[in-house]
Amino acid sequence: MLLLISDANILIDIEIGGLIAPMFSLDFQFVVPDILFYEELEERHSHLLEMGLAARELDEALVMRVAKLAAQYPRPSRNDLFALVLAAKEDCPLLTGDKDLKFAADTENVEVRGTLWLVNEMARTGKISVNVARGAYQRMRALGRRLPWELAESGLREIEQKGEKRINVMSSPVRIPED
Repeated sequence: MLLLISDANILIDIEIGGLIAPMFSLDFQFVVPDILFYEELEERHSHLLEMGLAARELDEALVMRVAKLAAQYPRPSRNDLFALVLAAKEDCPLLTGDKDLKFAADTENVEVRGTLWLVNEMARTGKISVNVARGAYQRMRALGRRLPWELAESGLREIEQKGEKRINVMSSPVRIPED
C-alpha cells in the first residue's frame, strides 16, 4: 500500500469535490502531520480520521529539520513544511498543489503529486466515473479552488479514450470457428 503524505489543500479540494469516500477506497494510506491536522483540519474536517486519514507526530529531529527548511524556504507555511519533512522521512510522495511547497519538495528531491493525479487515480481505477470526476471539478471550480482546469479535462479525456479502447476490444464480435 502506497503511503501518501498530504497537505491540507489537497484534502479540502477532494472534500469540496465530494470525493472523500472514493479517495479512501483507493489502495493508499493517507497521512498528515499531526500539527497540520490540529491547526488546519480538525475544526471542520475531523471526520477524516474516521474515514481513514492518519495524523502522525513528528519527533524532535524532524521539528528541527522544519525550522532549518523554514529559513531556506520562507514561502511555504510551517505546516506545509511539516508535511514535506514527513514525506522525505517516509520516502514517499507528497500530495500538494501549493507552488511554493512544490518548489521546496523538488529541491529536496521529494516526489510531488496533486489533486488532478488523485482524481485521475479514482477514475482510472473505477472508484468513480469520469462524469463524477467532472462534477467534482465543477464543484471545486465553483467554490474557488485553483487548479489547472484544462489539464484536468485533458486527463479525464485520456481516461475516457483508454476506457473506450477496452470496451471496444471487449465488445468486438467474436468469431467461433465452424466445424
